[in-house]
Amino acid sequence: MKGRSLLIALVTASALAGVILLSGLAEAQKKPAGFPERPLTIIIPYGPGGGSDQVARAISAQLQKVLDQPVQCVNKPGAAGRAAVPDFMTAPADGYTIIQHIDDAITHFAAGNLKENPTEDWIPLAHTQITFSQLYIRPDDTRFTDWPSLLKHIKANPSKVSFANVAGEGTMERVTMAIVERRLGIKVNQISFDKPSERYAALIGGHVDVLFEQPGDVRQFLAAKQMKPILTFLQDRPAAFADVPSIKDLGVDIPELMRFRGFFVRKGVPQDRVRYLEAAFKKAYDSPEYQKFNKDVYMDVIDSYRGREGSIKLLKETLAIYQQTYKDLKLLQKR
Repeated sequence: MKGRSLLIALVTASALAGVILLSGLAEAQKKPAGFPERPLTIIIPYGPGGGSDQVARAISAQLQKVLDQPVQCVNKPGAAGRAAVPDFMTAPADGYTIIQHIDDAITHFAAGNLKENPTEDWIPLAHTQITFSQLYIRPDDTRFTDWPSLLKHIKANPSKVSFANVAGEGTMERVTMAIVERRLGIKVNQISFDKPSERYAALIGGHVDVLFEQPGDVRQFLAAKQMKPILTFLQDRPAAFADVPSIKDLGVDIPELMRFRGFFVRKGVPQDRVRYLEAAFKKAYDSPEYQKFNKDVYMDVIDSYRGREGSIKLLKETLAIYQQTYKDLKLLQKR
């Protein structure tokens, strides 16, 4: 699996979806009879303060202007993003309940930990963030100051260098680190945290050595110089992190596995409501306020939007990639 081909599969292949959406926007914006007439709810399957919470609240602020109805966000963390799914699946299929989920929905399904197939049992309205990951250390750590010195330290202390990461063996973060360990012949100690705030506090407080995260999620810590990026999981260095090594600099084949955040309704929601919500999300995404938010969290580095058709394509391609990766790495051989 080549990194560049993966980026093309995840980012470029569905670029025409935006054109298709725009051509039907006028029809899609026609308000369905009797909808919406009361507040909508966005279920966030992760805790307050993390990237999912940030994007849901940023888009909901603009969405309620478009819909002329309040949009409330409810955090339901737990089970690596799966605890929120029962509430979503038992809510009426009427368009009033939306779940914001990330690529973990695909990894959980591919791993057999989620019975609902996000490409069939859910209807994507939009993906409004697609981003990359990095490794971070404390700027005052004297044992290592950059990626080369960290790699040297890991090799000298196998399985002892601790990495704060998400829970769940098949997630994007875990898969990426499994590939890194395999390709570089190293072993680290992965520490699971279900809540983003706990991961961040663990690094800053010195309870772990390294953090795996996306730059937009920790931008306030970067600005405060409480975290320092030392490796970017992109083939090419983005301008915002031009002095940070990329995976191309490692000299081994490591794919670009992206973090993406989307919004879904249940299968069965009337199509006129789906179209209306899809158009509403596009309008909210295009608002100056949301565009500023996306730029502030480094979401303008790559094309960060997918409509319904583009989202379906992204989800199906990603599912195929993870299914093959799990097989190649034998990550789920016990299942």
